[in-house]
Amino acid sequence: MIYQTLNVTEEGGIGLITLNRPTLMNALNAQMRAEITAAVRDLGQRARVVVITGEGRAFCSGQDLGDGVSVAEIDLGRTLREEYEPMLRAIYDCPVPVISAVNGAAAGAGANLALSADVVIATQSAYFLQAFSRIGLIPDAGGTYWLPRLVGFARAMGQALFAEKVEADEAARTGLIWASVPDDQFAAEWRRRAEQIANGPTLAYGAIKHALRASMTSDLDAQLDTEARLQEEMGTTRDFREGVMAFLEKRPAKFEGR
Repeated sequence: MIYQTLNVTEEGGIGLITLNRPTLMNALNAQMRAEITAAVRDLGQRARVVVITGEGRAFCSGQDLGDGVSVAEIDLGRTLREEYEPMLRAIYDCPVPVISAVNGAAAGAGANLALSADVVIATQSAYFLQAFSRIGLIPDAGGTYWLPRLVGFARAMGQALFAEKVEADEAARTGLIWASVPDDQFAAEWRRRAEQIANGPTLAYGAIKHALRASMTSDLDAQLDTEARLQEEMGTTRDFREGVMAFLEKRPAKFEGR
C-alpha cells in the first residue's frame, strides 16, 4: 500500500508508523485515520511490535478541523463510528504489542490515539491535552474509556473538564503513561523497548494483552479461569520450552515468536 499521510517501515521485527503531516502537527484527517487502520492491521500480522510516533514537533494535535467540512455539515457521530472506531479497534485488537512513542504534543483525539497503545513512552517535553471542552465537546477517540482506567475518576474528570496540559513527567507519575524520557534519550529509549519486545515471546505478549484487558470487566472467578486457560496454551509453546532451557542453561533465550 502507498501511504500519503504516513511513513511506514519494518525492520528487525519492529513495524514503525510515523504520522507525517508535520506542518499541521500531524492532525488527523479522514485519509490518515484510514491509513493508520490499514498500517496497524498489516504490521500486526508481520511484525513483532508496532510503534506509532510523529514527524516533527508534535505527535498528533487531534482532529483536523480544516478537513474540508464546515461546522454546520460535520457529522461527528458518523466520523467516530466509521473512521475513529476502526482505527482504535485495530490498535486495541493488534495481536502484537503497540507502543506510542510520543515525540511532542498529543492533544484531543491525538492524546487518545496515543493512550490506545499498550505502552506509552513520551519525550520529557511532550504533553497530553484533553482539549475537547474548549470547543464544546466531550473527550472521544476512546478518551472516556482510557482516562478513568489509567488515572482514576477524579483525575480523569479534571483533565476532561479543565482541558489543561499534562506534562510528560506528571503523566508518568500519575500512571497516564509508562515513562517520560529526557529528550536527548527519547529515540534510543523507545527503540530499546521496541527491540526488547521484538526479541521476546510474541505469543505470550498477545496473551498478556488479552488477560489484562479481560480483567477490566471480569470478576475473580472469571479472571482466574482466563489465566488458567491462557497459561495452559502458553505452556505448550516452543517459547516456553526455550525460556525454561535458557534459564537452566544460564543463557539468553532465543524466542521464535509466532
